[in-house]
Amino acid sequence: MLKHEKKAFIKFFITYFGSVALLILASGLFYFQEQKQTLIEKEHFAMIDYIRQLKMKQALPKNSSISYSVLDIKIENFNMNNFTIKEKHFEKHMPYNWEGIYFLVKKDKEEFYKKLFSTKVEIVSGQILLLFLFALLSYFLALRALRPMQEAIVKLDNFSKDLIHDLNTPLTSILLNMKLLEKNSNFDGNKPLSRIKKNVENISELHNNLTTLLQEDTMLVSEQNIVKIIEDVVSIHKKIYSHIKYEIELKEFHASVNKNAFTQVLTNLISNASKYNKEGGFIKLYSINRVLYIEDSGVGIKNSSEIFNRSYTEQKSTTGIGLDISKRLCEAMHIDISATSQVGVGTTVSLKF
Repeated sequence: MLKHEKKAFIKFFITYFGSVALLILASGLFYFQEQKQTLIEKEHFAMIDYIRQLKMKQALPKNSSISYSVLDIKIENFNMNNFTIKEKHFEKHMPYNWEGIYFLVKKDKEEFYKKLFSTKVEIVSGQILLLFLFALLSYFLALRALRPMQEAIVKLDNFSKDLIHDLNTPLTSILLNMKLLEKNSNFDGNKPLSRIKKNVENISELHNNLTTLLQEDTMLVSEQNIVKIIEDVVSIHKKIYSHIKYEIELKEFHASVNKNAFTQVLTNLISNASKYNKEGGFIKLYSINRVLYIEDSGVGIKNSSEIFNRSYTEQKSTTGIGLDISKRLCEAMHIDISATSQVGVGTTVSLKF
């Protein structure tokens, strides 16, 4: 199951099972309260029956939890339904005669608590069984609900792979021909040609990003010395941006990454830092406590919290999709990416492993 399929599965499962679980738990609570009230009424009835047997001089049960005493007291507005629940026992007054003498009946709550606990165990056991059955049902329903989405994703994924693969040939041909035209002195300083070259480079960069992104859900990670990957990416950019000083201030840094995906992330970040840097500016790469920092002296970003959102860009010449893809690739490798920036001073991107 792919990453986005797992998310959809978990959301469906939690929504369905969570709703049913709440209903089961609420029903169990209401049923328990009802059974508790029923047990209390039975205790009340048992005390009434005890007094009835006592008045009729019938044989009383041995080892009974009920005891009584005769009191000569005055009770205003006496009610036959009087029944008091004390901390350790139940109490009830019953008339002994019509001369103001009453029975005070007490019943120990120990037996009541035993019955109440037994009822609670039965209800909880039934709830656990129901929760287990509905968890299984939710699991299979979630799998069934995913099928149409999985089929649509497979079709879209195959179409995207075929499209990107087919774009590779004409894109490579255009880049080669652009290099040939650059060698022709007749095209020196040709602005339309420069604009075409710039757009072709953007398309090529987007093609590389999308090619790597298609591996997002199936990429394998392994222990890598990322310093070597950094050095390879920086060496490429040094040739293109000779006016920028690149500083790598780390000797060794091992982490679990997918080499191709991490290379693409670094390429996107260092490329942006290079494009929008100042003449004679710098790009520093260093680490503190398993966090890799890429610091530049560029133009800065107004809304640094937005730059990883798809299609957000502060530059007219870019689409902004590269940083969105970088964030998605980082998430797939369990890397936390963030950025801080100050306009006119520079930007620092952090990768927390």
